[in-house]
Amino acid sequence: MDKSNNPVAIITGGSRGVGKATAILLASKGWNITVTCTSSIDDAEEVVKICQNLGVEAQAVAADVSDNRACLDTVDQTIKKWGRLDCLINNAGTTKFAFNHGDLDALDGDDFLHIYKVNVVGPFQMVKACRQYLIHSDNPNVINVSSIAGIRGIGSSLAYASSKGALNTMTKSMARNLGPIRVNAVCPGFIQGEWLRKGLGSDAYDAALAHIEKTTPLGLAVTVDQVAESIYNLMALSKIVTGETILLDGGFHLTV
Repeated sequence: MDKSNNPVAIITGGSRGVGKATAILLASKGWNITVTCTSSIDDAEEVVKICQNLGVEAQAVAADVSDNRACLDTVDQTIKKWGRLDCLINNAGTTKFAFNHGDLDALDGDDFLHIYKVNVVGPFQMVKACRQYLIHSDNPNVINVSSIAGIRGIGSSLAYASSKGALNTMTKSMARNLGPIRVNAVCPGFIQGEWLRKGLGSDAYDAALAHIEKTTPLGLAVTVDQVAESIYNLMALSKIVTGETILLDGGFHLTV
């Protein structure tokens, strides 16, 4: 097995949205990419083709990050293919849409356990599997894709907000203890796209987007490409930064 001359990243949940945008951006910067998905393997393979057309190598792996064996297999396939690992981007996540956090009957214990298993346990398992390889990089990185929900206690559901709060705390704990591996989180606000439109419904989505564009200091709602840019800047250009949770919301947190 020859070691790749290109840096290598694993992006969980890389078939669409932020994961897809990040994979394409990293590929344009010369990174080889493993993208994982749970069910949308065709979408993941399309991302791989786009990355390959940018002149790098890429592969898609069907993997549920809540399954520790799948996490280990993903890392194993990456190392067998390229002989190195420089960055892990924990982007895979899930929720149950229940926007009224006061309606405790909208969720049950099983909802919490499922969401935590993907959003918290999954990133932990991926970091655990990657650590022994990341440590050999000259710029080892973990980026956790969190949410403003974990900071402000808002978002798609109480369980989701709680899971992202846990992910933010885990980010800081890992950063304190895993050096020289840098561990940071990005915390987007309202992200424009079909995932949120589907969860809110078109009318509520359009109203929320208009409100954000009218009231936030920067007058905009974040896009997946902007999140990807922030991820890249944090992992590649901010070599002194670790243990941070970076809000990406156009200043929305200043208005509520």
